Amino acid sequence: MGSTWWKISFYFLVFVFALFMSFNDYSPILTVGLLFVATILAFSLFFYYPLLLEKRISRLESFLRKQKKTPAIYVHYVLANRLEDEAGEIMEQLMSKYKQSGTRAIFQAAFGVYQKDMDMVREALPDIQKSDYRAYYETTIHIENGEMDRAHETLNSIKKHWMRLALLVDIEMKSGNQEAAIQYAREVVTATRGVNRYTLYKEYERELPQAVEGIG
Repeated sequence: MGSTWWKISFYFLVFVFALFMSFNDYSPILTVGLLFVATILAFSLFFYYPLLLEKRISRLESFLRKQKKTPAIYVHYVLANRLEDEAGEIMEQLMSKYKQSGTRAIFQAAFGVYQKDMDMVREALPDIQKSDYRAYYETTIHIENGEMDRAHETLNSIKKHWMRLALLVDIEMKSGNQEAAIQYAREVVTATRGVNRYTLYKEYERELPQAVEGIG
């Protein structure tokens, strides 16, 4: 309801602005240009802000739940909430829509981690073009295999701080060091925004609830 109200308000303001510009004999080119800029800003506010910058979990959940028509975004909601009935379907949609091997590989690796199918993750690795993501999933394989020394080696090659923290959580959990895992988990959730924050929050809400106490 909130999203609909904001859309109605935006369209109403656009209409009023267009009337004002017209009645005051402003240039049609100026009017269209300003409306275009306003539309871009509004789109950024209602789409890119929650996608990348929002920190409130309730707002992120509301945003993601409404993205069924955008599988590449909705998949975050499905996997984060472990919606088994929708997981296979959303992956089929993604594999059908995206033909580039690099993009498909990242979705395949994410789904492999979700299913704890390291063979699927391993199969995707060669096609993952972004080095941080490739190292992230390679480290995940090492962790699942109990190869902690190798996990630390590949982890250290990752530039994204939040990825390193998230992997440290997995390493400590696998090693049975729950207190350290909780500390890293709380740090990574606090440091992230947008869909990454939501995905990590939902995972730790199940696995390490102490890490997300008071974070919302």
